[in-house]
Amino acid sequence: MSAPAEVVAALPQYEIGAAIGQGGMGVVFAGVHRSLRRDVAIKQLPWDVLNHAVSSQLFDREARVLASLDHPHIVPVYDYVRTGREHLMVMERLDGGTVHSRFHSGEIGGEQACAIGLAMLAGLHAAHEAGVLHLDVKPKNLLFTTQGVMKVADFGIARVISEGATLVTHGGEVLGTPAYIAPEQAMGNALSPAADVYSAGTVLYELLSGKLPFDNTRGAISMMRQHMFTDPRPIDGVPSPIAGVVMRSLSRELDSRYRDAETFAADLASAATAVHGPGWLERSRVPVRHLTPRVISAIGTPVPAGDGPTRPVRRPTPDPTLSATRASFGPEPRPGGRPGAVLWFRLAAAVAVIALVVLTLLTPERLPHEATTLKIDGVVASSAPVDLSKTFAVTGEGSPKQVTLALSAAGIPLGSASAVPEAEGDGFRADLRFPGLIRWIAGGAVTATLTADGVPRTFTVVTRQHPLASALGAGSLILALFALAYLESGLRTIRNGHRWRGALAGGPVLGLLFGATVWLCVSVLRVHEPAVLFGVGCSVAGAVATGFVVAAARARRTR
Repeated sequence: MSAPAEVVAALPQYEIGAAIGQGGMGVVFAGVHRSLRRDVAIKQLPWDVLNHAVSSQLFDREARVLASLDHPHIVPVYDYVRTGREHLMVMERLDGGTVHSRFHSGEIGGEQACAIGLAMLAGLHAAHEAGVLHLDVKPKNLLFTTQGVMKVADFGIARVISEGATLVTHGGEVLGTPAYIAPEQAMGNALSPAADVYSAGTVLYELLSGKLPFDNTRGAISMMRQHMFTDPRPIDGVPSPIAGVVMRSLSRELDSRYRDAETFAADLASAATAVHGPGWLERSRVPVRHLTPRVISAIGTPVPAGDGPTRPVRRPTPDPTLSATRASFGPEPRPGGRPGAVLWFRLAAAVAVIALVVLTLLTPERLPHEATTLKIDGVVASSAPVDLSKTFAVTGEGSPKQVTLALSAAGIPLGSASAVPEAEGDGFRADLRFPGLIRWIAGGAVTATLTADGVPRTFTVVTRQHPLASALGAGSLILALFALAYLESGLRTIRNGHRWRGALAGGPVLGLLFGATVWLCVSVLRVHEPAVLFGVGCSVAGAVATGFVVAAARARRTR
């Protein structure tokens, strides 16, 4: 495949050859700088994605940062050209193969895998310090020079292409590569260096054990669901010090995972020395350069991960001028707090939940109404199940000129029907029929008010329809589940170290909705007439419970 005319015209200073690679991030062509005679790789980025104005601006900013990265384990960017619809990136050409090819040819042993891991993490750490996420770390993006130096390629490209759409596909690939994608990236949550840590841990798991941590035989969607909802398989055949480090990097919860690449590298270096002995890095014959003092110190300290003191996590500070192009790396700023506050918050939430359950179950079966002689189809009104889809007869004393029957639940009007009554004996008879929609609205026991000549008489009506076939039953259940799911999503965001904007207000509001709908749903299913005061109590209990649950989650992050 030869380069398109647009690419050749955009880069007159380069001799452009045939395509040497193709994937979801674009097509790569071989090239040579005409004056410097320097071999380069020219990546033609997917124009159909970057052609959007916002994406183009984001990538322009990202490209400037990528060009500024200067690290021996990052593929350097020499040039970036944007012309017409084309986005072209000129990079160093690496002809030593990929980690993927060496792994499948059996050239990578335990020492080599650990050395590759250190080189990979060194490059990732340098990029994170500059405020760049990779988000597509995998063996095919780890390239070797002819001298054997491993470098990480394609920094930041996935970040822009997948901006606002984590699961966008291009060229038949799911961005982020399902086999290596972090749980929070698959779910579309806020991203941090921990996402690259997870992908790097997956690469290391594969290099050391010869297989992936999840079943990869059932397709991309299944693979991504496994990353989101299941824990990885324990790594077999790997010494426990190294295995412990790798498994920690693959934790689904950010609380348990390494939060930055340097900490991961330090523990890996220490564990590798404990397993392979001093001098293992030199014996691996994989050049690893520009390690931080912390990692260099760890190589000489063979302490298996978890046996020594916990190392503090240092979070990178991204360049503030680049905040528009990437997610905020740091977790939500939190005020200081006492560890005991978490326990008190949880106890208060538990008490509020108990109050919600008790109030829901203690809701009275019927509201107090004055005794009435009204009958429906010949049966005392408060005892007669009514089929709201059919005409029914209401009989009573007196001779009113107009009769109106209105239905309500906890003071909320549901519908009404009117009729001109006929004389029947010493009283009246009114044949009433509600609109057909009312039977899908009212369910369980509701309050009925019959008004005859301006005189209201209130009683309870029990509907024949199944409660879940009504808006009162099914609607309240759906709203309760919605509130619970939205609350769980917000709490997961906090647990993962990110900001849930409006948590202190949104949490109680969701709790109020949950409490009210649980009360209504249980009342309808038990055929209890909804009582307003108990509904208010359940709403308040739900708001208090969720308020303290959110407070506990936030306070826990301060520990």
